[in-house]
Amino acid sequence: MKFLRSIYRFSTTWVGTIIIVLLVIFFIAQAFIIPSRSMVNTLYEGDMLFVKKFSYGIPIPRIPWVEIPVFPDINDNGHIIEGERPKRGEIVIFIPPHVEKTYFVKRTFATGGDEVIMAEDGLYLRPAGGDSEIEAQFGEAETKIIMGKKFIHNPYMNKYAGIHYGSEPVAYELLNKFALHNAGAMSAFSENGEVYFYYKVEDDHFFMVGDNRDGSEDSRFWGSVAYRNIIGSPWFIYFSLNLQNSDESKLDSKNLYKIRWERMFKGVEGIEKLAIKNAESGKFKESGESANFGELGESRKSAESTNLRDSGKSIDPNSKESKMQDFMDSNPN
Repeated sequence: MKFLRSIYRFSTTWVGTIIIVLLVIFFIAQAFIIPSRSMVNTLYEGDMLFVKKFSYGIPIPRIPWVEIPVFPDINDNGHIIEGERPKRGEIVIFIPPHVEKTYFVKRTFATGGDEVIMAEDGLYLRPAGGDSEIEAQFGEAETKIIMGKKFIHNPYMNKYAGIHYGSEPVAYELLNKFALHNAGAMSAFSENGEVYFYYKVEDDHFFMVGDNRDGSEDSRFWGSVAYRNIIGSPWFIYFSLNLQNSDESKLDSKNLYKIRWERMFKGVEGIEKLAIKNAESGKFKESGESANFGELGESRKSAESTNLRDSGKSIDPNSKESKMQDFMDSNPN
């Protein structure tokens, strides 16, 4: 009892409180705010959520705000305790390969060994298990033969109601533009008069894509995410309100900073159910989302009308992520 009383007294001091808070942030949960519309219809800008830090093992703790690792990476995988890997379709919080101190949230589209193709009509997946895995897990899915292989067209759209494309193929247009400058992560090729973009996911890597498929900067542009950069999964939304970049605020300024009560204390399952409810009620269409290009909006302004069909330019399959970033930096508007 004396020991417990000592622990209690220590926890009530400033030092004790700070240590407890840091332990929670390091190993259990951390608060994040969704800033953009890349996951909109599932997660909205202004959603404030707790991230479960132990979903995929225990990542090396980082000091908040400065994002300096507390421990050395002795396991060479970014985790002090290794765990399960993200599965296809799961929403994941991670550090992208091109920005060291920033956290992104996307849905896992593909895992190690999978092949991904981006076409004008959307994303295609060929799982590492090939035709047998397609038959076993995606039996009734729409498929297409590309490069002599069977690919699944938009494999998760029927399962997750928040996934959608815009009224224009913005992401596809940008991939065309980046390829002309030998930029981007995906390799371009043409087949039967159509231009495609291809990527094979490296082992222990994950191809992350936003549910707002034409408003998300993601693995299509900067490549897959290594397990070492995986942080956790959404736990639940503890608060949510409309921000300046919300469609609701743009339609009516009175909605700015309006609290979204229906999203409070929803976990992943509750968020997915709410997305289904909104889709069935037509709320997505009413929000004008088809005209909102999210993270890709500014990048799209710099895209010219020329595409690979017209250019006659040979495409370098070994283009680097840095070239894409250089291109985006030199074309801000």
